[in-house]
Amino acid sequence: MATPACASRAPVADAYLVRSFRFQVKLHRSAQIEEGTPPGSSPDLAASGDPLADGAFQECNGLEVEMDVQELQEGGRNDGVIRRIGRAKYQNLVLKRGMFLSAAGNLDVDLWKWFQDVVAGTRPIRRYDGIVEVLGVADEVVATWTFDRGLPAKIVGPQLNAKTGEIAIEELHIAHEGLRLVTA
Repeated sequence: MATPACASRAPVADAYLVRSFRFQVKLHRSAQIEEGTPPGSSPDLAASGDPLADGAFQECNGLEVEMDVQELQEGGRNDGVIRRIGRAKYQNLVLKRGMFLSAAGNLDVDLWKWFQDVVAGTRPIRRYDGIVEVLGVADEVVATWTFDRGLPAKIVGPQLNAKTGEIAIEELHIAHEGLRLVTA
């Protein structure tokens, strides 16, 4: 009887898969305000500027980097092309959360104000660095991504429907200048 391929692997002690439903997103005012400042030069994200929102997002998509591969056709070489690395392309982060009311009954409009300030041309443009942390079973951080100099690319209000009792969800798309998986 043939042994399955996975049976030949040595067991990993105390290994478990990272769960994707326990995470938090922190947005802090970027310390680099001038255009042209290289990304990734912020010393400590947690110690940077004022926070935006409360980090309680129900969905986070766009933790994605794609390398632009350049193809060169070399004269006399008919059996293929030469491939060279190009620039990295970062997808927009998409954050979704329920719309919040404060204890006083006021709507939390921080995300909308940020977007509207950028559209209105308010200077200096507020950019935000971010941290996306995935939490383990005991609330310990098991994976961390950071992004630099985020700008609001799109904001979507809730889909209103009187026939359902769903919570109002808002969506924010953040364009940024760099995404890294940080190891401890």
